[in-house]
Amino acid sequence: MSGTMLARPRPCEAGPPPIVVLPEKLENLVAAFALMPDRQDRIHALISIADRFRPAPPDLATKPYPEEHRVPACESEAYGFARPLEDGSLEFSFAVENPQGISAMAMAVILSETLSGVPPEQVLEVPRDLPNRIFGPELSMGKSMGLMGMVSLVHSLARRQLGRPN
Repeated sequence: MSGTMLARPRPCEAGPPPIVVLPEKLENLVAAFALMPDRQDRIHALISIADRFRPAPPDLATKPYPEEHRVPACESEAYGFARPLEDGSLEFSFAVENPQGISAMAMAVILSETLSGVPPEQVLEVPRDLPNRIFGPELSMGKSMGLMGMVSLVHSLARRQLGRPN
């Protein structure tokens, strides 16, 4: 079963925001972070998630990583990759070149663990502002742009899997 959340309306849109159905694992994670009003709790949880980061396996990607896989606007020099699975979904993997890129590593784990194996059509429904919902309102503009770039790259990989133009 998948959870639901309201997407933020665009400034020129009228009416209530559309309902976005998130994949179940992602919905559960977003809900768990929504219950963490304390910034320190959120930071500790994100560090714990980042500790699970493993770079993309060598059979999927090797250095130097192709530029077309580079995450746009990411200060941590992150790259995203996808391996097609038999059911048509994708297995997502990332490389984060900056060893201090804890936020990028945490986001890589979140995207990999919650979106791998999900139908590409559902991946495309994930809101681009997902990092703000997980990392909280204290996220800097630069970091926010890079983490949203990771979501955009996952969208691009899903569109490619579906044969849609980027």
